[in-house]
Amino acid sequence: MQISNFAEAGQFAPARIAEALRTTRDEVARTVGLGRDAVMRPDRIASAKTQKRLREMVEILNRVEPRFGSALIAYAWYRSEPLSGFAGLTAMQLVREGRAAEVMDYIDAVDAGIHA
Repeated sequence: MQISNFAEAGQFAPARIAEALRTTRDEVARTVGLGRDAVMRPDRIASAKTQKRLREMVEILNRVEPRFGSALIAYAWYRSEPLSGFAGLTAMQLVREGRAAEVMDYIDAVDAGIHA
């Protein structure tokens, strides 16, 4: 799925993300480690922290979607599949801890054949 599908007026839109992933904005907020207000109030949606977390999740989903064939399956992986080398943490848990760059490096390594 194209990143532009998740954006509106030049920023990531929680409502569009929720719609594409067939979930709620509240769930999107929990998934990236933000409070409900961060995805409901326009001023909070526009904040750097909210936009960063939403961008990180979308980038990770876009990197793994080709592997799974759909954004919904990629989202299920993101939320539930423990990553080897991260003490059983999922991509979602790592993003919530501010470790999205490590998840992206892991995905790149798997794609390059370094991790199985």
